[in-house]
Amino acid sequence: MIGSEIERLIQLLSKLPGLGPRSARRAALHLMKRRDSLLVPLSESMALAAEAIRNCSVCGNLDSRDPCSVCSDHSRDRSTICVVEDAGDLWALERTRAFHGTYHVLGGTLSALQGVGPDDLNIPSLVERAKDPAVTEVILALNATVDGQTTAHVVTDRLSGSGVSVSRLAHGVPVGGELDYLDDGTLTAALKARRPL
Repeated sequence: MIGSEIERLIQLLSKLPGLGPRSARRAALHLMKRRDSLLVPLSESMALAAEAIRNCSVCGNLDSRDPCSVCSDHSRDRSTICVVEDAGDLWALERTRAFHGTYHVLGGTLSALQGVGPDDLNIPSLVERAKDPAVTEVILALNATVDGQTTAHVVTDRLSGSGVSVSRLAHGVPVGGELDYLDDGTLTAALKARRPL
């Protein structure tokens, strides 16, 4: 019914997060209907990105330069390293404009089910960075999942001899959240992390 090139495009699009086979077909059709204004520029941009984007040799972020734009920014506070699972988490924190330190991208979290162990993550270079006398704090900004918490414990253990303080992001009631709609785990974490006004 459709050509192999179109089928391949649909198959590749369906591998993207949030796109199943039906959504991928709709996206492919949309791209093909707008071949000159969307499909061709997108394919050129993707080819350029595939050629230019690399991991930062300092923090592991994705950028077109090495060291990345964050590590190259001399106005950043070098005493604090915020540890994240992947570059998407780094970008999310940067959108807030609330953190002015440096980052470290682990490249994932520990997962026994997926066969990801400590040697598969970017932990050794974090330990080396933490040995710098200028570094005083490492913030663990990992997801509040079982794998994220396991990873946080391993990273904390590996940093134990470095002399830096290790903290983690607060967990609990989100801004604008209503208690009735929160799950039990979030409410429990919020109660345990309460603080005086």
